[in-house]
Amino acid sequence: MGDRVFRNRRDAGRVLAGMLAHHRGVPGVVVLGLPRGGVPVAYEIASALGAPLDIFLVRKLGVPGHEELAMGAVAGGGVVELNDDIVHGLTVSSEALREAIRRERRELRRRERLYRGSRPAPPIGGRTVILVDDGLATGASMRAAVQALRRLRPARITVAVPTAPRSACRELSRLVDEVVCAATPSPFFAVGYSYRDFDQTSDDEVRELLDAAFRTRQEVGA
Repeated sequence: MGDRVFRNRRDAGRVLAGMLAHHRGVPGVVVLGLPRGGVPVAYEIASALGAPLDIFLVRKLGVPGHEELAMGAVAGGGVVELNDDIVHGLTVSSEALREAIRRERRELRRRERLYRGSRPAPPIGGRTVILVDDGLATGASMRAAVQALRRLRPARITVAVPTAPRSACRELSRLVDEVVCAATPSPFFAVGYSYRDFDQTSDDEVRELLDAAFRTRQEVGA
């Protein structure tokens, strides 16, 4: 814990993999990365644990005119998670909110086709899911992902992130079975402060990592 700084997302994934070693060799574990930035982190975790890797799609709802500020998030299965304090505090109109939700749902569908292609999503029911992102700020995206994931009836949910405020980790710990966070800087400014290299993850990198993980699983017959 503390103010640890990672070289990049792959380095952060290797650190988290060590903290998740108790899942290595356990049957029924699947690692799901939140695209885009969570996928390089999740790739290292899945590789170290010998577990399958896939994506779980969630999109931030940005405040109109201030898109970097999250007023909530949408995830698969029609789940919408709102930060009521921001929505009401900034008097976001109902129409602006509906348009943001429609726009991000379209983007979810596009990314699903782009990243996974014709490969089916892995079965989730009854399995232990390790849900991974490259960090948390408000935690809205991860809460939406957890809410959507619950509908698929996993046996257990672990949230694993390299960096987050302590408050976000505490809140998530009430929603899932396990929260693993490698660094909790105080004060917490932004996820990128915990990385030396925080360049945006590309769509091509996401596809390449998913393809590589899929080929590896086929080669070992898992």
